[in-house]
Amino acid sequence: MTTYRIGPSGLMTPTRRSFLKTTGAAFAAGLAMPHIARAQSKELYINTWGGPWEEAARANLFDPFTAESGIEIRTVSPVSFAKLAQQVQTGVYEFDITTLGGAELVRANQAGIIEDLEAPYEGGLFENGVGSHAFATVIGWRTDKYPDGGPQNWADFWDVERFPGPRSLQRYPARVIPLALLADGVAVEDLYPLDLDRAFASLDRIKEHVLVWWTAGAQSTQILRDGEVDMIGIWHGRYFEAEEAGAPVAMTWNQGQIDRAYWVVAKDSPNMDIAKEFVAFATSGEPLANFVKAADYGPLNPAANEYITEEEGARMPTSPTNYPQVFEQDIANLGADPEEISQRFEEWLAT
Repeated sequence: MTTYRIGPSGLMTPTRRSFLKTTGAAFAAGLAMPHIARAQSKELYINTWGGPWEEAARANLFDPFTAESGIEIRTVSPVSFAKLAQQVQTGVYEFDITTLGGAELVRANQAGIIEDLEAPYEGGLFENGVGSHAFATVIGWRTDKYPDGGPQNWADFWDVERFPGPRSLQRYPARVIPLALLADGVAVEDLYPLDLDRAFASLDRIKEHVLVWWTAGAQSTQILRDGEVDMIGIWHGRYFEAEEAGAPVAMTWNQGQIDRAYWVVAKDSPNMDIAKEFVAFATSGEPLANFVKAADYGPLNPAANEYITEEEGARMPTSPTNYPQVFEQDIANLGADPEEISQRFEEWLAT
């Protein structure tokens, strides 16, 4: 498995104070629920995605960690970057640990809202996040809408004449912009640094055909399963949920976009020591293997592969069969500040 290229990023770094001020203002409406101030305890609070993700984590990471350490794990969902920033700003903590994708990890580390960590395995640390698992955004479609075969790449996804019908993409610019460039003919090896002007011009061509900009994994499964959209850019694990529910769907690994998920510890967490113990446990070989098998992810710690059969790996984007068909994000070489990309994307959606 390859790793991210960690080189000059060209990222502009906001100050922690200005970042927290603007983040707090932007997301204040979503933070009305009360926070819980806690001292060091025998409980660990983890921010999770809920649903099948949490079920897999509970059975294979949380409960085994409790059995080994005696530390109970409580969960808070869904995952929220805004809550992470807000609690560090206020000093009132709702959770100690969360997971972040690569783009949000860079933002969090720049802003100083996560703890410095050490790599529990070789190559496992990036921007103070410990690599846990990989997931892919793939193209899924309804076979009842496209009985002769659906879109096989992102250019097909953008081709509304050959493949008419409502589409859906995730409301997440760091993932959508590379797809827009692929649709416009950019080769995978030339994606980074991102050509934002070209990407937004490509997005202009499909904007009116994107019926739903989904924001939660469960939402993406539902709209594909229920036929609200004919095709979708969807996390591969969520695609399998629709397939297992009996929906008439198909997918391709071709041009799937791998994103890496990282465990992070909230800055100045009152349970910092046991939080770091959990991160090391959750990314160790056997627990991680059991988790990714249950959740259809790909492990980032190579030690986990010892516990994964070839058949089990076939549903993972990192398997020897699937990996050559997908590409990895190069978060360290975006060519722009992730926060600026996000703001531009939201402004584009609003126009």
